[in-house]
Amino acid sequence: MPILDWFNKKEALKTADKTPYKVLVENKELSYGDQTQGNMLIKGDNLEALKALLPYYKGRVKCIYIDPPYNTGSAFEHYDDNLEHSTWLSMMYPRLELLRELLAEEGSIWVSLDDTEQAYCKVILDEIFGRKNFVCNVIWEKKHTRANDARWFSDNHDFVLCYSKNKEKWKINLLPRNEKSLTNYTNPDNDPRGVWASGPCHVKTPNEKDIYPIFTPSGREVLPPKGTSWRFSKEKMNLLIADNRIYFGEKGNNVPRYKRFLTDVQSGFVPLTIWKRDEVGDNQEAKQEVKALNPSDVFTTPKPEGLIERILTLGSNQGDLVLDSFLGSGTTVAVAQKMGRKYIGIEMGEHAITHCVPRLKQVTDGTDQGGISKTTNWQGGGGFTFYNLGKPIFDEEGNINHGIAFKDLAFHVWFSETKNALQNYKYSPLLGVYKDTAYYLLYNGVLGDRRVNGGNVLTSKILESLPPFNGPKVIYGESCRLSLERLKKENIIFKQTPYEITAR
Repeated sequence: MPILDWFNKKEALKTADKTPYKVLVENKELSYGDQTQGNMLIKGDNLEALKALLPYYKGRVKCIYIDPPYNTGSAFEHYDDNLEHSTWLSMMYPRLELLRELLAEEGSIWVSLDDTEQAYCKVILDEIFGRKNFVCNVIWEKKHTRANDARWFSDNHDFVLCYSKNKEKWKINLLPRNEKSLTNYTNPDNDPRGVWASGPCHVKTPNEKDIYPIFTPSGREVLPPKGTSWRFSKEKMNLLIADNRIYFGEKGNNVPRYKRFLTDVQSGFVPLTIWKRDEVGDNQEAKQEVKALNPSDVFTTPKPEGLIERILTLGSNQGDLVLDSFLGSGTTVAVAQKMGRKYIGIEMGEHAITHCVPRLKQVTDGTDQGGISKTTNWQGGGGFTFYNLGKPIFDEEGNINHGIAFKDLAFHVWFSETKNALQNYKYSPLLGVYKDTAYYLLYNGVLGDRRVNGGNVLTSKILESLPPFNGPKVIYGESCRLSLERLKKENIIFKQTPYEITAR
């Protein structure tokens, strides 16, 4: 498979591994509404934030949408979109690596780009996600006006690259049928099976054995049009006529047509790869949406809520977790909340506070009635927890930083051992069982002893107080007072913190 090379690529390939695991620190003042759903708004560098999320959410995100800087050479007030080509690629590569780690096996990622970098981004996406997991390159009509002052072409579209984590496991949703698509379904003969649409009973590629006469209810003999044959064999046609699935018109004298009941067809449409502005909105509509929310400080490069709704409809279901690590003005998480999805939004700029927080407060209160609010009948509800990036879990010498809570280290230890996110966390030295092995952490007085180093040393007394497990055990602690013979007898592997915690 062809791969892309650029200046400093070797360093870019190591960036994700070198990025330290940091703590996510809740900011209660900026959090809002019902926070039990787990919606997260994170302010900070998205590379560090994605790394911090791994022990908690690896393999759990169903749908990712990102709208990274397009590298157009323009400098926007709210976004630094003036990156050299190699710098842009080095910025994107480690972030895409971490996004893939967070994505569920049956999940998908959608990336908005323009012509400047979309071809290059596709090559590195092929490298990270595998070329076999490429799904499509959607063309989005972002504006309808012609730029007559353009030097070469009027630029009227952007791209949305779509990849799955595992194409064999990913199943795209259908687009729901709208009222216009249902106008073809009627019930002129009052069939008890409901509304139906009709189609021709002949095919253009003739089959000699399927050329035979049909007699209409009025007695008229009908043959298929010249150069065609009937769609069904004579036996099948007789069964369909008996089942009232062939329609001969109101007076029973017309050419036969096959009845397709609405209950027999798919519940929606397979999406096209061209998305028109009248279906999902355009740049002008997006600016109107954000201007209505914040008229004094309009975000420069938003996406319309209809575009994000289309992506989340195809790539997720209610209750699924979605993520946007280039959050901008907060459109993705606003749409996710209105659609009943859980979400994680990451934004490094101050507009995480000046734009995203006020917008999500309006969504939560139900006062945001723009965008998709009317189509989803949004009346408010939900909420979010705001987080800042805190200190790294380990200092430069590899020691655990002062003030690191038991929970943060627990998730990290579990992730270092299992390479999976810890679920169903409880404040207990027993972190969980993975592949028939139990993992324990003695740290920060988890056993109730708040003295310095209290309860963090594995002794006979501490061992007796641990939640029991009849099988192999891995126990992390500051030191161990048990003999090698005792450890072997108890089926224990002891690991010293912080030196034997591997995932850093």
